[in-house]
Amino acid sequence: MADHITLICRAGELGEGGKGVRFTVSIGGKPRPGFMIRYDGVVHAFINSCPHLGTELDWQPGEFFDDSGLYLICATHGAVFMPGSGYCTGGPCKGQRLIRLPVAEDDGNIFLTEGFHLYVE
Repeated sequence: MADHITLICRAGELGEGGKGVRFTVSIGGKPRPGFMIRYDGVVHAFINSCPHLGTELDWQPGEFFDDSGLYLICATHGAVFMPGSGYCTGGPCKGQRLIRLPVAEDDGNIFLTEGFHLYVE
């Protein structure tokens, strides 16, 4: 595990291709929305901001996947992202990526690593 870790959630809260967990992370002292999902058995986390207009992706809180559970989709303009990489394969931001956040899964918990912290007001 990294020297600086912050617990986000229990591993059981993330189902394969299912509802994600939202959180707010502090970057440069400013709050940024983040989310994590489980895809292909691995936890992935990103800043919740579409590269196109900066809007949050989820169409309902924590709902990031399309109906197939294979792709992340932006609720605003329908951009489609690969859940493992955050790479946009279709839509107005095709070729761009979501900003990845470093996470680790250990002993039934999921942590934000590398000095990022949850934002607390």
